[in-house]
Amino acid sequence: MGGTKRGAGRPELARARRRLGMSQEEIAEALWVSPTTWSRWERGRQAIRPVYRARMAEVFGADPAEVERWIEGGAPVDTEAWLRPDFSDLSLAATVEAAGRLWRCDVDPDRRHVLAALPFVPAALGSWLSAWSYGAPVASAAHEGSGPSVGLSDVQRIDEARQAFGEMDHRFGAGLVRPAVVDYLNTVVAPLLKGRYTDKVGSALMSAAAGLTGMAGWTAFDLHRHGQAQQYFGQALKLAKLGSDPMIGSLILEGMTHQALYLRHSAQAVWLTGAAVEAARRVDAPPWVTAMLLVEEAWATALRTRPGESRDGHGARTVQLQLAEAERVHARGRTDRDPAWAAWNDEPELIARAGMCWELLGEHERAADCAEAAVREFTEARPRSAQLNRVNAADAYLSMGEVERAVELAREAIPAARTLTSARAVERVRQFSGRLGPYAGTVHVKEFRAHLSAELAS
Repeated sequence: MGGTKRGAGRPELARARRRLGMSQEEIAEALWVSPTTWSRWERGRQAIRPVYRARMAEVFGADPAEVERWIEGGAPVDTEAWLRPDFSDLSLAATVEAAGRLWRCDVDPDRRHVLAALPFVPAALGSWLSAWSYGAPVASAAHEGSGPSVGLSDVQRIDEARQAFGEMDHRFGAGLVRPAVVDYLNTVVAPLLKGRYTDKVGSALMSAAAGLTGMAGWTAFDLHRHGQAQQYFGQALKLAKLGSDPMIGSLILEGMTHQALYLRHSAQAVWLTGAAVEAARRVDAPPWVTAMLLVEEAWATALRTRPGESRDGHGARTVQLQLAEAERVHARGRTDRDPAWAAWNDEPELIARAGMCWELLGEHERAADCAEAAVREFTEARPRSAQLNRVNAADAYLSMGEVERAVELAREAIPAARTLTSARAVERVRQFSGRLGPYAGTVHVKEFRAHLSAELAS
C-alpha cells in the first residue's frame, strides 16, 4: 500500500488532523514520528507503513478502514466515525451533535469497544485548553429543535442524577455505576439537548450535561480506560464552554488534571490545573472549590519538580506555599454559593491530596500522617478513597524503610481492591507490590505477594 501519487497529497488526512484540533507537531508526537515525516505523509510524499496506519486509527478514534480511505484516497471523512472532540467548531449545533454521537457509540455493543481501546493522547490537550481559554463563546445557548420543551426543572433532575451517581461511584467504584451514567446521558440528556429552550435554560442545560459527561469521563478513568476518559473530559469541556460556565469547567479540568497526574504526565497536569485555577478565580469561586484546585496545583508542581529526589529547593518552596494557600482558603469554610459537588471537597480530601505532595517533597512521615488521617475519615462513606489512601500510607512507610508497617497497611487495602469495581484500586496495590522488589526475599514480602495474588485471582 504505497498511498497516493507523489505530490497529490492526502487532503483527508490533513482534514482529519485539523478536526482533532492538533498541529502537525502535536499529531507527530502522538504517533511517535517526526513532524517532517508527518508533513511528508500529508503531502503524499512518503508511504505510510501498516504499523503507523494502525496507530492512526487509535489516535483518531476511527475505524481502520476509514483511515485507509484517508491515506489511499476515496470518500471524504466519515463524521460518524469520529469519536474525539472537535474543538475547531464550538457552535451549539456541532457540540450537541458530537455529544449525542459519543453517547450513542458508548451504548452500542458494536462500537463501544472502539472507545474503550482509545489511547490517551497528551498532545491533544494543548489545543483543547487553548479553545477553552480563548475560543469565542456562543452568542446564545437558546435552541429550537425537534425535541421536548426544556425547563430548569429538567436541568435540576440532571444535576440530582449526577449527585446520586457520584455517591455510588465513591462507594462501589466505577464499574457498577458507569453503564447507568452513559445510559442516562443517551436516553435522557441527549433528547433534551435537541429540544426547545431559552438562552437561560440552555446555558444551565449545557452546564448540567457537562457535569454528567465529566462524571462519565471520571468513571472511565477509574476503570483504566484512559483514552475514553480523555474523550469524555474533552466533550464535557466543550459543553461547559457552551454553557459559559467557568465553575463547572474548573471541575472538568480538575478531573483531567487528576488523570494526568495518575499517568505521570506532569507538564500537562501543570497546564490543566493552571487553567482550572484561572477559571475558578475568574468567577470568584467559593473557598472549598478554590482550595481543592490549589492543592491539585501543588501536586502537579511537586510531580513536575520532584523536590524529594531532585533536591530542588525552589520547587519545594513553591509547593509548600501552594499548600499553605490551599489550607488558608479552605479554612474560610462553606458558603451559600457552594455547588452541590463541592461537598466532596472536604477536609479529609484536602488532607489526602496534600499527603501526595508531601510524599513527592520527601516528607514521608508527614505524608503517612496525612494518608492515615484520611483513611480514618473515609472508611465508612468512601471506601475507595480509604483503600487508595491505605496504599498511599504504605508507600510513605516504605519510603522510610519501615517495610513491615508498609506491608501491613497494603494488606489491609486488598479486600477493598477485590470488592470495588475499580481498576484503579487494584492497580494501586499492584504498583505498591512492584516497589517491594528490593525486599523480595523477606518473609513479610513473600507472604504479602502470595496473599495478593491469591485474593485478586479469586
